[in-house]
Amino acid sequence: MTAAITFEDVHQSYRGPDQAVLRGVDLTIEEGDFCIILGRSGMGKSTLLRCVNGLVQPYQGTVTVAGRQVSRHKSTLRGIRRRTGVIFQGYNLVNRLTALQNVLCGMLPDLPGYRALLGAFTAAEIERGLALLRDVGLENRADQRVDQLSGGQKQRVGIARVLAQEPTIILADEPVASLDPVTSEDILSRLRSISREKGITVVISLHQIEYARSYGERIIALLDGRLAIDTRGSELSPEHIDRIYGLSPERARG
Repeated sequence: MTAAITFEDVHQSYRGPDQAVLRGVDLTIEEGDFCIILGRSGMGKSTLLRCVNGLVQPYQGTVTVAGRQVSRHKSTLRGIRRRTGVIFQGYNLVNRLTALQNVLCGMLPDLPGYRALLGAFTAAEIERGLALLRDVGLENRADQRVDQLSGGQKQRVGIARVLAQEPTIILADEPVASLDPVTSEDILSRLRSISREKGITVVISLHQIEYARSYGERIIALLDGRLAIDTRGSELSPEHIDRIYGLSPERARG
């Protein structure tokens, strides 16, 4: 297997070393992994994701993505971000644009400068955008403004937009936190299918234990900024959950 993402002795703090968010994280995520990160609020889940695309730079240690070390160098960051898609809890769509226009925005980094500036897409690019909406079940919403869509529909537009980038890695930070259970399972199922069918590495931060058990092919848990658990989803035990969240084994089984 080839490493997609590697953390080596990564430390990160927003308020100095004494209040570190990440503390000596060593972790390798392989190409095509479907990985869920668990942990209580403030344990470093979002920071870990942000280190991958350079939104956060560790004060110690290195993060390597597809063989390139993440750094502050603009050309390096640009290259990593072009093929690292991000799905947000708050969708991060442009509300005044249609679903199709939002999906096409995912293609902008690969367009020549003048076409990106003007938002000038070819017929083939528009057809590809429609095909991506079709893949997430929203072709009939292509011309609808996204501020008129439900939360689940917005998140599916976000998935289609990310796929328009042709990413090798998808990062999803609490993508179902504000969605109902049925919609949440739909989103996670779609992301797992994308990983399996396209070989894309998907890393998702979650706080819902039941979803991690159901969908996580690999579970990574952070505790006080350290890697506490690395196991298969099917092997996530009540004792693991007790360690992560401080629940008794009896409560974790419930």
